[in-house]
Amino acid sequence: MGRMADMLTLTPAAAKRVAAIAQKQAKPAILRLSVEGGGCSGFQYKFGLTDAPDGEDLVSETEGVRLVVDPVSLDLVAGSTVDFVESLGGAAFKVENPQAAAGCGCGSSFGI
Repeated sequence: MGRMADMLTLTPAAAKRVAAIAQKQAKPAILRLSVEGGGCSGFQYKFGLTDAPDGEDLVSETEGVRLVVDPVSLDLVAGSTVDFVESLGGAAFKVENPQAAAGCGCGSSFGI
């Protein structure tokens, strides 16, 4: 648990949003972050509620909301902060990834 806390952070704004979505869907407040190939810069982030962490997942907790990520995705997002941003373009989870060399305007994909 300690290792994960340094590697991935869920902001209070994002935690509140996850809690609200989970409540609406009557699911536990657990957000899964995964990284997939594709997107405008080579990789893209994927978010979804999950019922429970898998055995190998790393878990980070903020205000009772858990953020889980699989070991493969973690290599690409270590040190990141997951935030929830509301803007004119709509509201979305955004990953501030210090490893991403090339980002894109939409904040949903990145290149290393």
